[in-house]
Amino acid sequence: MKVRNPRTGEEDYAIAPLDVAALREVAGDLRARQRTWAALTAEARAARLSETAATIARHGDALAEALTADTGRRAASLMEVAGIGRMSAHWAARAPEVIAAAVGGTRPSATPGIAITPRLVPYPLVGVISPWNFPLILALIDAIPALAAGCAVLVKPSEVTPRFIRPLMAALDEVADVPLALVEGDGATGAALVGVVDYVCFTGSVATGRKVAAAAAAAFVPASLELGGKDPMIVLASADPVAAAGIALRASVVNAGQACQSIERVYVARAILAPFLDALVAQAGAARLNAEDIGRGEIGPFIFARQAEIVQAQIDDAVARGARVLVGGRVERHGGLWLRPTVLVDVTPDMAVMREETFGPVIPVTPFDSVEEALALANVGEFGLSGAVIAGTTEEAEAVGAGLEVGAISINDGALTAMVWDAEKNSFGLSGMGPSRMGDSGLTRFFRRRSLLRQTGQALPLAAYAEDAAREG
Repeated sequence: MKVRNPRTGEEDYAIAPLDVAALREVAGDLRARQRTWAALTAEARAARLSETAATIARHGDALAEALTADTGRRAASLMEVAGIGRMSAHWAARAPEVIAAAVGGTRPSATPGIAITPRLVPYPLVGVISPWNFPLILALIDAIPALAAGCAVLVKPSEVTPRFIRPLMAALDEVADVPLALVEGDGATGAALVGVVDYVCFTGSVATGRKVAAAAAAAFVPASLELGGKDPMIVLASADPVAAAGIALRASVVNAGQACQSIERVYVARAILAPFLDALVAQAGAARLNAEDIGRGEIGPFIFARQAEIVQAQIDDAVARGARVLVGGRVERHGGLWLRPTVLVDVTPDMAVMREETFGPVIPVTPFDSVEEALALANVGEFGLSGAVIAGTTEEAEAVGAGLEVGAISINDGALTAMVWDAEKNSFGLSGMGPSRMGDSGLTRFFRRRSLLRQTGQALPLAAYAEDAAREG
């Protein structure tokens, strides 16, 4: 299977997707290794994860080079490699404490004479199907806590960005006792993965998420789904319009808007609309593409060529329905495909750019006259991933944010869920299903609960049941 380079537009790489038999062989090997891994103490697993992170760091240059080729951006690729170290350090420090608290000790039952001792049993094999927008981070964001819990993990990254798999596996070969494997494959490989694991973690589109959920239900395995977003930002009249414009720009166009938590709709109090738009257009117009020099410029290419078509179609649909483009607006071809930050006004809720996930550097701006109107507009739609409120005070922003139907709210900032991993949240609407991957539940979801029920006195004879039944009668 040939793979496209997002900077050049050329197919310069290839992968060999695993068939079902080969996938089962990998899964069987991981299951065999998991038994030894799960028998370790939480502290011992944490130590091995720290060693694994250090090994990955030693391979950081090769990983960053592969990620740069996968995505067409260098700075974010370096941040991804560094992020694995931070993520591993977090779970290495936190997992033993979380596991100890979840197990607790023996306690008396409400049933006389019975004592309860809880146990945690990790799922033997967790399957991860990860997307193309942050290939390394999203391949391991579920895998690392699952390993900390005592699971083995099988990851199938996106076929759009597979170049990092081989250097990462080369690093993992140096820590062979950690039961983690990544495999090359396409959609068919991902579909087959669901049938060979005990728990599925999927990050991607709603359409594919529905298929994964159905396949997991048929296989009778639990699934955690992290899906799309259409995140709103509300800018209140008390906000500094220039500062708010800077936040909106960054939160909308980082990674060229190719992030589920990107701000994709901005609602601004009419009283500050003009200065907000002036600042936003000026700042958006000053943002540079990295097409000529990957080391310079804030905006990288579309990683997936089809996404450029989707975004351009949304812009064209909006313009055809009466929207105006204040800056940007056309996908540019420089070998690969780029879009400058695009600001739209005169948008309406019926436009595709206001209803469907965009996943590109597009900022539709709508004025409002009351907080009630802003919340009503922000809560339109089927998504409920996250959102943001900017105001003159934290208290005002929090009061308005309480009315957003989303799982996480950035207060006087935007898209903070990209940087904050320890805040537990659930996705609302079609933005996801299952326990939070953030916070402590990001670890505890990988355990099944078991209870030892101890008889501390004399076990009841059969006759006692008959006597109890007679008394009840």
